Amino acid sequence: MSNSKLYKGSLNTIILKLLSQHDKMYGYEITQKVKALTKGELNITEGALYPALHKLEAGGLLDVEVAKVDNRMRKYYKLTESGTKETVIKMEALADYINTMQALLHPKLA
Repeated sequence: MSNSKLYKGSLNTIILKLLSQHDKMYGYEITQKVKALTKGELNITEGALYPALHKLEAGGLLDVEVAKVDNRMRKYYKLTESGTKETVIKMEALADYINTMQALLHPKLA
């Protein structure tokens, strides 16, 4: 994908937004949800996802819950209170960014 670098800078925001819409999710579930929502345009690799999840967890934005599923241990990630607040901040910043880019791409004639 030619614009993967653009998405890379948005990975934390994508993760936080998804988790704000779902009580908890596990890593593979996150990758598949992103793929489905973007109709295959964005494929998040494990090599990108898990370091981002660990960084968000270390920053106090995510909690981890481990559960046994089909004789395997699965890590579920969910937002902390700080994570919920940070999601709002990141979504506002993203909206501002999109508005600025729209103004640059489609300037209104005076």
